[in-house]
Amino acid sequence: PLLIAFAGLSGVGKSTVARAGARHLGAAYIRIDTVEQALRRCGTLPAGVVTEGYAVAHDVAADQLAVGRPV
Repeated sequence: PLLIAFAGLSGVGKSTVARAGARHLGAAYIRIDTVEQALRRCGTLPAGVVTEGYAVAHDVAADQLAVGRPV
């Protein structure tokens, strides 16, 4: 299985490149901002969700990798 992670400053194009790569590879696309927004919407976590978002994304990525899907 293949895992590619992007990191960097806001607005440099990480999401654009990651989406294109995921399409090209047929990979799962997991965006931390999306995970964190969903956790905040639930209203059960503090506004400063960080650790929780990464924990959820990690476990989702692990599930995908376990079935042989690139992430």
